[in-house]
Amino acid sequence: MRIGELAARTGVSARSIRYYEQQELLVPMRTASGQRIFPEAAVARVRLIQRLFDAGLSSRRMYELLPCMTNPGIRTSWLTDRLREERERVVAEMAQLARTVSALDRIVEDMTIDEPTGGPAARTVA
Repeated sequence: MRIGELAARTGVSARSIRYYEQQELLVPMRTASGQRIFPEAAVARVRLIQRLFDAGLSSRRMYELLPCMTNPGIRTSWLTDRLREERERVVAEMAQLARTVSALDRIVEDMTIDEPTGGPAARTVA
C-alpha cells in the first residue's frame, strides 16, 4: 500500500509516517521510481508506534524496543525492564509536575488581592 492509504487506515498523517521512516521505526519498500510501498503489517506497526508515543516513549527508545516488541521469539526480561524504566521516568515526571502545581498554587494564594477590581491596571507600585 502507498503512504496515503497507510495514513488513512491508521489515522496518522503522511508526514508522521515519513518521520517514522526517518527515525527508522518503519521501513518501506521502494518502487523503481522511489515511491514508498508498505506491507500490510505496517498498519499494526504504525498503531504500535502511536501507542508508544501515547505512553511517552521517545522515538530513540522505540528504535531500541520495537524489534523485541514485534518479534515474540526475542522478547526477554530486557524489554520488560526497559518498559518499567520508562514507567518510572513518567511517574517521576508526574511527581515533579505535582510539586510545580503546588508551588504555583502557593504563589497564587500569596498574590491574591482581596479587592473586587484587583487587576494589573488597579495596582500601583510604591
